[in-house]
Amino acid sequence: MTTAVAAPFRFFSLQVVRTRRLGPSVVRITFAGDDLRTFRSDGHDQSLSLFLPHPGQSEPAVPIELGDFWWQGWRELPDDVRAVMRSYTLRSLRRGPGEPDEIDIDFVLHGVQPGAPVPAGPASLWASRAAAGDRVVLIGPAVADNRAIRFRPPEDTDLVVIWADETAVPAASAILEQLPSGTRAHVWLEAGQAGDIQDLATEADADVTWLVRGTGSPTALTALKDAELPDAQAPYVWIAGESGQVKEVRRHFVGERGIDRRRITFVGYWRQGLSEEQLRAEE
Repeated sequence: MTTAVAAPFRFFSLQVVRTRRLGPSVVRITFAGDDLRTFRSDGHDQSLSLFLPHPGQSEPAVPIELGDFWWQGWRELPDDVRAVMRSYTLRSLRRGPGEPDEIDIDFVLHGVQPGAPVPAGPASLWASRAAAGDRVVLIGPAVADNRAIRFRPPEDTDLVVIWADETAVPAASAILEQLPSGTRAHVWLEAGQAGDIQDLATEADADVTWLVRGTGSPTALTALKDAELPDAQAPYVWIAGESGQVKEVRRHFVGERGIDRRRITFVGYWRQGLSEEQLRAEE
Protein backbone atom coordinates (compact mmCIF):
# COMPACT_ATOMS: atom_id res chain seq x y z
CA MET A 1 0.00 0.00 0.00
CA THR A 2 1.29 3.48 -0.85
CA THR A 3 2.53 5.58 2.07
CA ALA A 4 0.98 9.05 2.18
CA VAL A 5 3.11 12.13 2.50
CA ALA A 6 2.58 14.39 5.52
CA ALA A 7 1.86 17.19 3.09
CA PRO A 8 1.62 20.87 3.85
CA PHE A 9 -1.80 22.31 3.25
CA ARG A 10 -2.40 25.93 2.35
CA PHE A 11 -5.14 28.48 1.77
CA PHE A 12 -6.51 29.11 -1.71
CA SER A 13 -8.63 32.18 -2.51
CA LEU A 14 -11.12 31.21 -5.22
CA GLN A 15 -14.17 32.46 -7.08
CA VAL A 16 -17.20 30.67 -8.48
CA VAL A 17 -16.96 30.34 -12.27
CA ARG A 18 -20.22 28.51 -12.97
CA THR A 19 -22.80 26.19 -11.45
CA ARG A 20 -24.66 23.22 -12.90
CA ARG A 21 -27.52 21.20 -11.43
CA LEU A 22 -26.83 17.46 -11.61
CA GLY A 23 -30.19 16.57 -10.09
CA PRO A 24 -32.94 17.95 -7.85
CA SER A 25 -30.65 17.94 -4.81
CA VAL A 26 -27.13 18.02 -6.26
CA VAL A 27 -25.28 21.00 -7.73
CA ARG A 28 -21.77 21.09 -9.18
CA ILE A 29 -19.88 24.32 -8.55
CA THR A 30 -16.73 25.14 -10.50
CA PHE A 31 -14.09 27.35 -8.87
CA ALA A 32 -11.04 29.09 -10.30
CA GLY A 33 -8.31 31.41 -9.10
CA ASP A 34 -4.63 32.21 -9.57
CA ASP A 35 -3.82 30.33 -6.36
CA LEU A 36 -4.76 27.02 -8.00
CA ARG A 37 -1.39 27.03 -9.77
CA THR A 38 0.06 25.60 -6.55
CA PHE A 39 -2.80 23.18 -5.87
CA ARG A 40 -1.59 19.57 -6.07
CA SER A 41 -3.65 16.39 -5.77
CA ASP A 42 -3.70 12.89 -7.16
CA GLY A 43 -7.49 13.07 -6.96
CA HIS A 44 -9.40 10.01 -5.79
CA ASP A 45 -11.18 11.01 -2.55
CA GLN A 46 -9.17 14.14 -1.80
CA SER A 47 -10.62 15.93 1.24
CA LEU A 48 -10.83 19.71 1.36
CA SER A 49 -11.93 22.35 3.87
CA LEU A 50 -14.14 25.04 2.38
CA PHE A 51 -14.91 28.42 3.98
CA LEU A 52 -18.12 30.17 2.91
CA PRO A 53 -19.43 33.70 3.61
CA HIS A 54 -22.57 34.48 5.57
CA PRO A 55 -25.41 36.23 3.72
CA GLY A 56 -24.46 39.86 3.19
CA GLN A 57 -20.71 39.20 3.27
CA SER A 58 -18.70 39.69 0.07
CA GLU A 59 -16.16 37.05 1.12
CA PRO A 60 -15.65 34.60 3.97
CA ALA A 61 -14.06 35.93 7.16
CA VAL A 62 -10.91 33.85 7.72
CA PRO A 63 -7.89 35.48 9.42
CA ILE A 64 -5.34 34.08 6.97
CA GLU A 65 -2.96 36.89 7.92
CA LEU A 66 -2.42 35.23 11.33
CA GLY A 67 -0.45 32.41 9.71
CA ASP A 68 -0.21 29.34 11.94
CA PHE A 69 -2.52 31.01 14.47
CA TRP A 70 -5.41 31.41 12.04
CA TRP A 71 -7.50 28.67 13.70
CA GLN A 72 -7.62 30.38 17.09
CA GLY A 73 -8.32 33.72 15.43
CA TRP A 74 -11.12 32.19 13.36
CA ARG A 75 -12.69 30.58 16.44
CA GLU A 76 -12.68 33.91 18.27
CA LEU A 77 -14.68 35.71 15.58
CA PRO A 78 -18.40 36.31 16.34
CA ASP A 79 -20.70 33.52 15.16
CA ASP A 80 -22.40 35.75 12.59
CA VAL A 81 -19.03 36.88 11.20
CA ARG A 82 -16.86 33.76 11.33
CA ALA A 83 -16.81 31.98 7.95
CA VAL A 84 -18.83 28.80 7.66
CA MET A 85 -16.38 25.88 7.47
CA ARG A 86 -17.38 22.60 5.83
CA SER A 87 -15.56 19.50 4.62
CA TYR A 88 -15.95 18.39 1.00
CA THR A 89 -14.17 16.17 -1.49
CA LEU A 90 -12.59 17.21 -4.74
CA ARG A 91 -14.71 16.05 -7.67
CA SER A 92 -12.22 17.01 -10.38
CA LEU A 93 -9.20 19.16 -11.14
CA ARG A 94 -8.62 20.51 -14.65
CA ARG A 95 -5.48 22.03 -16.12
CA GLY A 96 -5.09 22.86 -19.80
CA PRO A 97 -2.68 24.91 -21.91
CA GLY A 98 -3.89 28.48 -22.08
CA GLU A 99 -6.88 27.72 -19.84
CA PRO A 100 -7.38 28.71 -16.18
CA ASP A 101 -7.01 25.96 -13.59
CA GLU A 102 -10.40 24.84 -12.26
CA ILE A 103 -11.77 22.52 -9.60
CA ASP A 104 -15.27 21.09 -9.24
CA ILE A 105 -17.01 20.39 -5.94
CA ASP A 106 -20.42 18.70 -5.83
CA PHE A 107 -22.84 19.89 -3.12
CA VAL A 108 -25.83 17.95 -1.77
CA LEU A 109 -28.59 20.48 -1.13
CA HIS A 110 -30.05 19.16 2.10
CA GLY A 111 -33.24 20.90 3.12
CA VAL A 112 -33.54 23.46 0.32
CA GLN A 113 -36.40 21.71 -1.49
CA PRO A 114 -39.97 22.74 -0.60
CA GLY A 115 -41.37 20.53 2.17
CA ALA A 116 -37.95 19.17 3.17
CA PRO A 117 -38.11 17.32 6.52
CA VAL A 118 -35.07 19.21 7.88
CA PRO A 119 -34.13 22.88 7.44
CA ALA A 120 -31.26 23.71 5.11
CA GLY A 121 -27.88 24.35 6.65
CA PRO A 122 -25.70 27.35 5.77
CA ALA A 123 -23.60 25.43 3.22
CA SER A 124 -26.64 24.06 1.38
CA LEU A 125 -28.22 27.52 1.31
CA TRP A 126 -25.03 29.08 -0.02
CA ALA A 127 -24.60 26.41 -2.71
CA SER A 128 -28.24 26.72 -3.84
CA ARG A 129 -27.73 30.46 -4.44
CA ALA A 130 -24.11 30.47 -5.64
CA ALA A 131 -23.35 32.57 -8.72
CA ALA A 132 -20.31 33.46 -10.80
CA GLY A 133 -17.98 35.79 -8.93
CA ASP A 134 -18.88 34.59 -5.43
CA ARG A 135 -15.76 34.30 -3.29
CA VAL A 136 -14.66 31.39 -1.10
CA VAL A 137 -11.52 30.26 0.70
CA LEU A 138 -10.24 26.71 0.52
CA ILE A 139 -7.70 24.70 2.49
CA GLY A 140 -6.19 22.19 0.09
CA PRO A 141 -2.99 20.27 -0.57
CA ALA A 142 0.26 21.62 -1.95
CA VAL A 143 1.61 18.08 -2.41
CA ALA A 144 -0.16 15.58 -4.67
CA ASP A 145 0.15 12.47 -2.45
CA ASN A 146 -1.14 13.56 0.93
CA ARG A 147 -2.91 12.21 3.99
CA ALA A 148 -6.26 13.68 3.00
CA ILE A 149 -6.57 10.96 0.32
CA ARG A 150 -7.99 7.78 1.88
CA PHE A 151 -8.55 5.51 -1.12
CA ARG A 152 -5.37 3.40 -1.15
CA PRO A 153 -5.92 -0.17 -2.37
CA PRO A 154 -2.97 -2.53 -1.81
CA GLU A 155 -1.08 -3.52 -4.94
CA ASP A 156 -2.44 -7.08 -4.85
CA THR A 157 -6.11 -5.96 -4.87
CA ASP A 158 -8.19 -8.09 -7.25
CA LEU A 159 -11.62 -6.61 -6.41
CA VAL A 160 -12.58 -3.06 -5.36
CA VAL A 161 -15.79 -2.76 -3.32
CA ILE A 162 -17.32 0.68 -2.75
CA TRP A 163 -20.27 1.84 -0.68
CA ALA A 164 -21.19 5.55 -0.46
CA ASP A 165 -24.20 7.57 0.60
CA GLU A 166 -25.05 10.73 -1.34
CA THR A 167 -22.49 12.86 0.53
CA ALA A 168 -19.73 10.47 -0.59
CA VAL A 169 -20.95 9.95 -4.18
CA PRO A 170 -18.60 12.69 -5.52
CA ALA A 171 -15.60 10.90 -4.01
CA ALA A 172 -16.81 7.49 -5.19
CA SER A 173 -17.38 8.91 -8.68
CA ALA A 174 -13.85 10.33 -8.80
CA ILE A 175 -12.48 6.97 -7.68
CA LEU A 176 -14.40 5.12 -10.38
CA GLU A 177 -13.18 7.51 -13.07
CA GLN A 178 -9.59 6.80 -12.15
CA LEU A 179 -9.74 3.01 -11.81
CA PRO A 180 -7.64 1.46 -14.58
CA SER A 181 -9.09 -0.70 -17.30
CA GLY A 182 -9.58 -4.29 -16.22
CA THR A 183 -10.13 -3.48 -12.54
CA ARG A 184 -13.09 -5.39 -11.11
CA ALA A 185 -15.35 -3.21 -8.96
CA HIS A 186 -18.63 -3.73 -7.12
CA VAL A 187 -20.30 -0.46 -6.14
CA TRP A 188 -23.34 0.67 -4.15
CA LEU A 189 -24.32 4.35 -4.24
CA GLU A 190 -27.20 6.04 -2.42
CA ALA A 191 -29.25 8.90 -3.86
CA GLY A 192 -31.78 11.11 -2.14
CA GLN A 193 -34.03 11.15 -5.23
CA ALA A 194 -34.19 9.20 -8.46
CA GLY A 195 -33.31 12.37 -10.36
CA ASP A 196 -29.96 12.52 -8.57
CA ILE A 197 -28.73 9.30 -10.20
CA GLN A 198 -25.79 10.05 -12.48
CA ASP A 199 -24.18 8.30 -15.41
CA LEU A 200 -20.64 7.62 -14.25
CA ALA A 201 -17.68 7.19 -16.54
CA THR A 202 -15.17 4.43 -15.80
CA GLU A 203 -12.84 2.10 -17.66
CA ALA A 204 -13.12 -0.45 -14.88
CA ASP A 205 -15.24 -3.58 -15.06
CA ALA A 206 -17.72 -2.05 -12.60
CA ASP A 207 -21.09 -3.28 -11.38
CA VAL A 208 -22.82 -0.14 -10.05
CA THR A 209 -26.07 -0.30 -8.05
CA TRP A 210 -27.97 2.88 -7.14
CA LEU A 211 -30.22 2.86 -4.07
CA VAL A 212 -32.87 5.61 -3.82
CA ARG A 213 -34.12 6.22 -0.30
CA GLY A 214 -37.85 6.29 0.35
CA THR A 215 -38.85 4.54 -2.89
CA GLY A 216 -38.93 0.95 -1.76
CA SER A 217 -35.25 0.41 -2.42
CA PRO A 218 -33.55 -1.82 0.15
CA THR A 219 -31.45 -0.19 2.82
CA ALA A 220 -27.71 -0.11 2.26
CA LEU A 221 -27.10 -2.97 4.69
CA THR A 222 -29.94 -5.10 3.29
CA ALA A 223 -28.66 -4.61 -0.24
CA LEU A 224 -25.17 -5.67 0.83
CA LYS A 225 -26.38 -8.74 2.70
CA ASP A 226 -28.43 -9.87 -0.29
CA ALA A 227 -25.62 -9.31 -2.79
CA GLU A 228 -23.22 -11.89 -4.13
CA LEU A 229 -19.69 -10.62 -4.56
CA PRO A 230 -17.40 -12.09 -7.22
CA ASP A 231 -14.76 -14.49 -5.98
CA ALA A 232 -11.65 -12.60 -4.91
CA GLN A 233 -8.48 -13.50 -3.07
CA ALA A 234 -7.54 -9.95 -2.09
CA PRO A 235 -10.54 -7.57 -2.04
CA TYR A 236 -10.27 -3.96 -0.93
CA VAL A 237 -13.27 -2.10 0.51
CA TRP A 238 -13.89 1.67 0.64
CA ILE A 239 -16.90 2.89 2.67
CA ALA A 240 -17.89 6.53 3.25
CA GLY A 241 -20.95 8.45 4.39
CA GLU A 242 -22.96 8.83 7.59
CA SER A 243 -20.89 7.53 10.52
CA GLY A 244 -23.50 5.13 11.92
CA GLN A 245 -24.15 3.47 8.57
CA VAL A 246 -20.44 3.33 7.79
CA LYS A 247 -19.81 1.39 11.00
CA GLU A 248 -22.66 -1.05 10.23
CA VAL A 249 -21.38 -1.67 6.70
CA ARG A 250 -17.83 -2.20 7.96
CA ARG A 251 -19.04 -4.71 10.58
CA HIS A 252 -20.82 -6.60 7.83
CA PHE A 253 -17.72 -6.88 5.65
CA VAL A 254 -15.52 -7.93 8.57
CA GLY A 255 -17.94 -10.13 10.52
CA GLU A 256 -20.08 -11.68 7.78
CA ARG A 257 -17.85 -11.50 4.72
CA GLY A 258 -14.62 -12.27 6.58
CA ILE A 259 -12.65 -9.48 4.90
CA ASP A 260 -9.45 -8.46 6.66
CA ARG A 261 -10.17 -5.20 8.50
CA ARG A 262 -6.78 -3.89 7.36
CA ARG A 263 -8.10 -3.95 3.79
CA ILE A 264 -11.11 -1.77 4.59
CA THR A 265 -11.07 2.03 4.49
CA PHE A 266 -14.03 3.63 6.23
CA VAL A 267 -14.72 7.35 6.57
CA GLY A 268 -17.55 9.05 8.44
CA TYR A 269 -18.36 12.23 6.50
CA TRP A 270 -21.16 13.25 8.85
CA ARG A 271 -23.19 12.01 11.82
CA GLN A 272 -26.97 11.90 12.07
CA GLY A 273 -28.28 14.61 14.39
CA LEU A 274 -25.01 16.56 14.69
CA SER A 275 -23.78 19.62 12.82
CA GLU A 276 -20.21 19.80 11.56
CA GLU A 277 -19.47 22.36 14.28
CA GLN A 278 -20.60 19.85 16.92
CA LEU A 279 -18.51 17.11 15.35
CA ARG A 280 -15.42 19.32 15.31
CA ALA A 281 -16.03 20.23 18.96
CA GLU A 282 -16.12 16.53 19.87
CA GLU A 283 -12.87 15.93 17.99
